[in-house]
Amino acid sequence: MPAAVVLLSGGLDSSTALAVARSQGFDCHALTVRYGQLHQVELDAAARVATAIGAREHRVVTVDLSPLAHSALTTSGMAVPKDRSLDEIGAPGDVPSTYVPARNTVLLSLALAWAETLGARDLFVGVNVLDASGYPDCRPEFVRAFEALAQVATRGGGFRVHAPLIELTKAQIIQLGRSLGVDYAITHSCYDPVGEAACGRCDACALRRKGFAEAGITDPTRYA
Repeated sequence: MPAAVVLLSGGLDSSTALAVARSQGFDCHALTVRYGQLHQVELDAAARVATAIGAREHRVVTVDLSPLAHSALTTSGMAVPKDRSLDEIGAPGDVPSTYVPARNTVLLSLALAWAETLGARDLFVGVNVLDASGYPDCRPEFVRAFEALAQVATRGGGFRVHAPLIELTKAQIIQLGRSLGVDYAITHSCYDPVGEAACGRCDACALRRKGFAEAGITDPTRYA
């Protein structure tokens, strides 16, 4: 089985990406980054998902972006957008305060370093553009650019960056994950959880609810 490094946040998308990598026959090494996010709950979810889906190993590394990259996810006192309509979430050019500057560039760089150490040539990331996250580092051109960078930033090159969900709707992602046996009850997507429960009001919760509704699947999320 060829080895692959999979970025795993514990959310719906990255969990599905891990399941896709496993279904394609990869021996998966899951990487979760403690990048200064304010909530531990997503890190706990990542650990559950890595075990449930069958990653060979799961490593958590700390690279604190909070002093440099201000975001509602890393900076106390910055408001997480709440109660926005789906049209507002998907508005052209909208980059919400939950965007963490250069996060995916940093995370993929860490995944690339581990992959090169392991002798792996495949990276998996659960980025998605169609559900209008508004994040510039979730676009296909970003993935292509990083893959090109990987060829000249390493010994030997030959790396592939897989983004199997990038052009799927949230409903399609959920349907795909269900077909691969993903238990979405153990995942976490919320930007502003209330204890262990999802807030039900942030952009991530809105997109998650929309996805389950359109997929015709009961949403197992516990909302506050």
